[in-house]
Amino acid sequence: MDFLRRIEHASFPLIIHEERDIQCAAVLLAANLVEANLAEPNDSSAPLSVILRITPLGRAQLNRSRLRDTSAAGAASG
Repeated sequence: MDFLRRIEHASFPLIIHEERDIQCAAVLLAANLVEANLAEPNDSSAPLSVILRITPLGRAQLNRSRLRDTSAAGAASG
């Protein structure tokens, strides 16, 4: 979820280079939270890894996460 939050306001398509980011994107892709064309891990000859967009399911997950964070902050201060 941290990676999804990190790219939430990015301009798409978003090219990613870091192996860790590609791995995070692969998890989000498997969960249908993003649409992406990803290079195979450790394959320097592969084309670029690109996140095309955050899916509606991904946007909904971000909204749910924000609501949980808001609720938790309210409970902690109350």
